[in-house]
Amino acid sequence: MVKPIIGVVPLVDIQRESYWMLPGYMDGIIDGGGVPVMLPLTDDRGLLERVMDTCSGFVFTGGQDVCPEVYGQADTGITGETCPERDAMERQLLRMALERGKPVLGICRGIQFINAALGGTLWQDIPSQCGTQVEHHQSPPYSSPSHIVRLLPGTPISEMLGEGTIQVNSCHHQAVRILAPGLRPMAIAEDGIVEALWMPEHPFLWAVQWHPEFSWRVSEESRKIFSAFCGAACKR
Repeated sequence: MVKPIIGVVPLVDIQRESYWMLPGYMDGIIDGGGVPVMLPLTDDRGLLERVMDTCSGFVFTGGQDVCPEVYGQADTGITGETCPERDAMERQLLRMALERGKPVLGICRGIQFINAALGGTLWQDIPSQCGTQVEHHQSPPYSSPSHIVRLLPGTPISEMLGEGTIQVNSCHHQAVRILAPGLRPMAIAEDGIVEALWMPEHPFLWAVQWHPEFSWRVSEESRKIFSAFCGAACKR
């Protein structure tokens, strides 16, 4: 079987005017059966059309906060650093991937952006808006579990991992608030925050709030997520 080429959205260092990549994204994809390629930071439709022709699937990575205007809110001063260039690129990339039926995997910021871009909303800051006791922003090592999530029955992730709960790592201060139309939850934290979602009408759109790119070496569940995504990309 030919290994699928996977386009990975770049991480952006605004201060250094550069973009970069965590090895866990690339290594997790390789372990899952794909060939990862870091994409250029661009919203040029012509370039992204070429990317679409080349790649069989796309990973929407972690990073800066999503600009509140993406989900129709004002910045109340509790949003952290944003990256409008990423928002612009990812908005086009997501729309084109959906139009072409390309598999999509969102991680951390990825789940937040996907939900916001498709019409949902976000908690701009969990500690000040939710008052939760769940540890959503753990200290290193980031490969260690931080809290429990409940896998919802009848969803693809519970069919793959089994019903019940799993332990996940966590490093975020924003989260899905209201789900976008067409998206459905797959996992919920003990405080009710959505930890994984999917789009039933798309061949493969999954997104998780935790970090398989940090935990794939020690977590079978994380490896299975990358494998399921790369397996779906093989069909494209």
